[in-house]
Formats: sequence, structure tokens, C-alpha cells
Amino acid sequence: MRIRPIAEDDLDELQALSRETGVGFTSLPDNREFLAAKIAAALSAFEERVAADRRNYFFVLEDETSGHLAGCCAIEGEVGRETPFYHYRVGTLAHSSVQLDLHRTIDSLFLCSDHTGDAEVASLFLRPEYRGGDRFHERNGALLSMMRWLFMAEFRDRFPDKVMAEMRGVFDKQGRSPFWYCLGSHFFPLDFSEADRLTGLGQKSFIGELMPKYPIYTPFLSEEAQDCIGQVHEQTRPALAMLKKEGLRWEGYIDIFDGGPTVEAYIDDVRSVRLSRRCRAEVDPTASGEAGSRPRWLAATTGMAEFRAAWVKSPPDESGVIRLSPDEAARLEVKTGADLRILDSEEEG
Repeated sequence: MRIRPIAEDDLDELQALSRETGVGFTSLPDNREFLAAKIAAALSAFEERVAADRRNYFFVLEDETSGHLAGCCAIEGEVGRETPFYHYRVGTLAHSSVQLDLHRTIDSLFLCSDHTGDAEVASLFLRPEYRGGDRFHERNGALLSMMRWLFMAEFRDRFPDKVMAEMRGVFDKQGRSPFWYCLGSHFFPLDFSEADRLTGLGQKSFIGELMPKYPIYTPFLSEEAQDCIGQVHEQTRPALAMLKKEGLRWEGYIDIFDGGPTVEAYIDDVRSVRLSRRCRAEVDPTASGEAGSRPRWLAATTGMAEFRAAWVKSPPDESGVIRLSPDEAARLEVKTGADLRILDSEEEG
């Protein structure tokens, strides 16, 4: 399994992935023209043919055995520069009466664009057959999630100070969002899937045009909708856990459609950015790591258009050399003497 930038001939597989993501996965709609444009934009980003604040880096997890795509993930250079990027900020309004000697604080939702200009890690999806289970699949999700930090660390000057991630919110067994049906549905003459589809296609102006500009008092929402605020979809919990381990935290921002949390951090404070380091590769036919052990070292190449990332078994030595087996070197497409950025996935931050 290896990570690489998406390519033009991945369109069919990417569309197949988009059909498996399920409701609420806004950033990967099942629209062939949109997906083709996403691939074209990613190629422009990796080849640095557009400004850094307009780059959307899109990666795929490739199963070298079958040639199929097992998953995908992305990094957006800066959000909200071309189209508005809205959230609700969960805040508090205080009310008091001196005459009655009463004081009340009420949670409220404020429509905002506070994350404009931040980088975003997004579109992480792993096909069910590549999740968990046996030892061959147990680290695929971590590979998809963590390689983005190595990319950002290697090309740090292409990114702003902060990074955020939107997490999919709660849906019931029928695929309905209680938060949407209690709030958003009253302002948009659309069902959730259509509003979600338009947002995924980048058509977001209707949000600012139709959503109320005044604070929304959460006690006016149903109890079921209130329970969704800041909570994630059950399939999103592993991704959220990995982001929390990296140091991203919920600071009170939620998705305006499903109420899912947005987590954030300063990029330089992210664990894997801080702990990653450069080393030199040496291809060694005897390098195989400890027999039966799972790999704990994540290695990534230092070229942008030729970026590759994969797990390797042998740790670097004191001189900063990491010995790769021929298979590992082939997976990363590197030779002896190449620079790599590496990370000990189990090192404490």
C-alpha cells in the first residue's frame, strides 16, 4: 500500500469511491465532471501552476497488488478564498434582570466565516474492505491520515499558520440528519442530500443568502438536534481520534448542515509536523525489520509532483540513514542517497 498524488486515469476509480462514501461526505460528490475538474486542479497544485492559496492537493491510497484505489484524502491550501466558507460558532449569550435578580446564560449559534484562510485536511475515505481486521489492513487509515502532516511539514512554506478539519455529523439509520431537519430545512427549500450536493460542488453562495444572520438560541431546537451539536458520525470516530492525537481540538465550531464538529490547530503545533525529520535512504537487500512486526515508521519522499508515502519497517540509525528493503524502495520510487521525511508513528508528542 502506498500514497501518491491522484492521476488523470484515476477518474473511474475516484467516482467509484465517491459512490461508497455515503450521506454527509460533502467533499466527494458523485459527479463525473466535478471529479474530473478536481483531478485537474490537483495536478495543477502538485505541479505548482497555481498560487499556493488556491491549491487543493488530492492523494490516493493505491493497492499495488490489485492496482485498485483503496482510499483517498486531500489538503486544501486555504479555504474560503474563492467561495465563502461558513460555520456556526457555538457561543453564549447572557441575560439578566436586576429587578428580578435573575441571570441566564443561553447557548447560541452564530453564523461566521472565521476559518477563512486556514488550510484544511479533508476527503479522507477508506474503503470498508481495507479497514481494520487483519494485520495487513490495520494501518491503512493511519497512513491516509498521517501522510498529510509529512507533506505539510516538507512543504511548510506553502501553507498558512492554522489547519482545520470538518467532521461528518450524526445521521440516523435512515440517513437523516436531525440537526438539518430541525434547523436548515426551514431556511432552504431543499432536502439535505441536495443542499449537501450543491455544497460539495462548490455552489455555496445560497448559504449566506438564505441562512439567518442573527444568533440562533439552541433551546429552540429539538432535544435530538441539540444532541447532534459537536458530535460525529459513527464511521468518523476513528478519524477524529487520530486528529485529536495529533493535537487538533474542537473550539466550538460546527457544520451548518449536520452540526458535526470542526477541529483545528496551529500547523507547527501538530504532533507529526513537529516530530517528523529528514533522513537519507539506503537500499539494503538485507533490510527487513523485525520479523512479524508491524511497521511503525512512515516515510515520504521530498518531491511534490513525485510525492510518495508508505510504511517502512527499519528505523533510521544514529547517522540519519534509513535502510529500505528493495520492495520498500520500489514502493517509494527512491534510490540510495534520496532524501526522505520520516516519522515514528508511536513516538509520544
